Amino acid sequence: MADIILSVRHLKKDFSINKSFTVEAVNDVSFDLKRGEVFGLAGESGSGKSTLARTLMSMYQPTSGEIYYNGACISDKVVYQQQKKKIQKNMQIVFQDSAAALNPHMSVEEIIGEPLKIHKLCSTQKEYQEKIKGVLKMVGLDNGFCDRYPDELSGGQRQRVNIARSLSLEPALVIADEPVASLDVSIQAQIINLFQKLQDEKKFTFLFIAHDLSLLRFISDRIAVMYRGRLVELAETDELFTQPLHPYTRSLLSAIPVPDPQMERMKNFIAFDEREISENACWQEVKKGHFVLR
Repeated sequence: MADIILSVRHLKKDFSINKSFTVEAVNDVSFDLKRGEVFGLAGESGSGKSTLARTLMSMYQPTSGEIYYNGACISDKVVYQQQKKKIQKNMQIVFQDSAAALNPHMSVEEIIGEPLKIHKLCSTQKEYQEKIKGVLKMVGLDNGFCDRYPDELSGGQRQRVNIARSLSLEPALVIADEPVASLDVSIQAQIINLFQKLQDEKKFTFLFIAHDLSLLRFISDRIAVMYRGRLVELAETDELFTQPLHPYTRSLLSAIPVPDPQMERMKNFIAFDEREISENACWQEVKKGHFVLR
């Protein structure tokens, strides 16, 4: 379909700890990303969200299943090698830990400029300098940051540099793996607003991963909920919040804090028992665009 940029089909990623023990980090995951949408992925720590993101980015090789980018099966090693440069330019990831994601021995200019050089996007030094200045301005930083190093920046500034590096290539798809989880609340809001502004301007497809459903409600067109390596529900944002069908989704929604202390005390938390997920449960579309594991 022309409006689908990324398709995931029965994706599985296992990690072998030893000869007798294997962890199923991602288990039979299927979904589509529509071109230009903001797709939220929710789940508690250890649910497999980051592993899924890294597998989509070809940082991990899938155990089984397929990943299609613009119709090409990029989980196939041969296809990926044939289109590697194009895929790496058009699919970018923003990590949670900005400090670990940035080379401490490179200046901000070198960090942002590296992908430009690798993909040969600037024909002259002047064009190179103008591109870096433009990208810095786009994420709310001025030219004075060019000569700084990551350890001279605050957490929010490092994440802005991280975002600038990813968007310097003007990718079609951006994956953000809990990009605000390690930031102060006030800085989180700034980064979320920045993401919204950039996505609105650049129209890239955006996969935003977080454990905070209330945050995803604010930014996402659709939301998928992940539990122990599997997707348990996927729907448009309003649909998911008003008509959650899976017990785990209902439990997560009931745990969202309410600003009013009195209402918070009166609120009923819905406990989730993992035995409610049948071993034979399968991914079903119960109504148009609303999928659930049953």
